[in-house]
Amino acid sequence: MRITRIYWLFSAMSLVFTGAFTSTAYAEGWQPKKPVEFVIMAGKGGGADKMARLMQTIIEKHQLSSKPFIPVNKPGGSGAESLIYLKQKKGNDHVIMVTLNSFYTTPLRQPDLDVDISTFTPIGRMAEDTFLLWVHADTPIKSVDDFVKAVKAKGGDWIMAGTGKGQEDELLTNFLNIAYDLNMKYVPYKGGGRVAKELAGKHADSTVNNPSEQLGFYEAGNTRPLAAFTPQRLDLFKDAPTFKELGKNFVYFMQRSVVGAPGMSKEAEAYYRDVFARVYASEEWQQYMKKKSLQGGFLTGDKLKTYWAGEKANHKIMLKDIGEIK
Repeated sequence: MRITRIYWLFSAMSLVFTGAFTSTAYAEGWQPKKPVEFVIMAGKGGGADKMARLMQTIIEKHQLSSKPFIPVNKPGGSGAESLIYLKQKKGNDHVIMVTLNSFYTTPLRQPDLDVDISTFTPIGRMAEDTFLLWVHADTPIKSVDDFVKAVKAKGGDWIMAGTGKGQEDELLTNFLNIAYDLNMKYVPYKGGGRVAKELAGKHADSTVNNPSEQLGFYEAGNTRPLAAFTPQRLDLFKDAPTFKELGKNFVYFMQRSVVGAPGMSKEAEAYYRDVFARVYASEEWQQYMKKKSLQGGFLTGDKLKTYWAGEKANHKIMLKDIGEIK
């Protein structure tokens, strides 16, 4: 079976903020009157959680806000808990959220949630995260060809660990199953950190983790990247070819964005947009992006909403392909 669709899940438009910002420089005008609730629509230890807590640290270190940002994990229902929570905070200027691609997939899979992502306030896309196919380093698998042979030999007993149902990891597993005529068993867990541990502990046969989630195990020699779902090879994993190089024209990214509640005031939106533009331009964030193989420029406003619309349309096609929606 061959792939008949190409999913280009990255934006051609990218507004990049460069230059240094001075610390202790709050935006003029509106400022939060109490601590800001910083909701994370994923569990602890995963890529979204690590990024949110880094952003919080940068905001605090450079005194970019007059009030602290308090991270709160709400991963339930593949992010449905977070989406409903933020929807119910309509008009609230003190609640923002870190998103991933379940921002698109969960409302599509669960229409009864009645969540319209276009109503959320577009504060800023901080990066697009990358994905690789990983196996344990103790296996003799050194290439995708080796991987395909091993999976076919084990049949339906091969376990691909992933985060959530109908989310990024299952979509990528579906691609691999179709592209290479495989029958892997997809097993979902709560959070990318747990998924990485499942592979490192040999409780799963493979994963499609982000670099930020697998990097520690990779550096310890426990896991091995086989190929990347990116247009070009990643600097950190130069020996891992792209699937495009291997003849499979498939590219996939995960958005890492910050959004506000529906109906947030324009003054608060401007405040948070300024704060996260400063975070994006900080040396700490730029170093983190390089270290964790993150890509993409800072997007905000109408350009970010246009990006969301395109990604939602692409994910709708992918979810139909795996039978999650009609």
